[in-house]
Amino acid sequence: MTATRPTTRGRRRMVTVVLAALVSASILTGCAVGDDAVSPNRGNQFVSPDGKTVIEYAVGDRKDIGAVEGENLMGDGTVKLSDYAGDVVVVNVWASWCPPCRTEFPHLTKVYEETKDKGVQFVGIDFRDSRNSAKDFVTDRKVPYPSIYDYGGATLAALGVPVGVVPTTVVLDRQHRPAKVYLRAIGEDELRDAVLSVAAESPAKK
Repeated sequence: MTATRPTTRGRRRMVTVVLAALVSASILTGCAVGDDAVSPNRGNQFVSPDGKTVIEYAVGDRKDIGAVEGENLMGDGTVKLSDYAGDVVVVNVWASWCPPCRTEFPHLTKVYEETKDKGVQFVGIDFRDSRNSAKDFVTDRKVPYPSIYDYGGATLAALGVPVGVVPTTVVLDRQHRPAKVYLRAIGEDELRDAVLSVAAESPAKK
């Protein structure tokens, strides 16, 4: 029995289905940055310990980070993590072209508003992005916290943790040491729990 070859319309339909599946997978897993991935220990190669997408550092295992600072995305001076001494700082690496970033920004904004009075600050790092597109992105969404504009990723190695996908979220304790790292999009409840847990380790500055 001779197999029937798919028609042109059938082949197009199959291609459409495959492309839709690939797009869905990228949304679920995050936007990989490929050769632009940054790891402080291995140059431009993305390294995730044991393939984990969530990394937690016990208090005794935490390490100091480098100087994380850069030009304010909106063009108004410099954003420095050192300006938030004594605060828990949530660092979110994002880009306007990344679908999971669009999904998680409302969660980030809500948790920021809920926790800012507890000695918590959020800072974005806009990576591999068009500056104009990124500015429009945060303006349209009324993002209430600052972002560093860092097309080349110069600030990422200073965080001292693997950063190989966008979005990545790093929760720094009050000594600005990485406590929790999320190498994927993060939801509101998960982020809130992580921030409050780290904030509760020591009192906020007076």
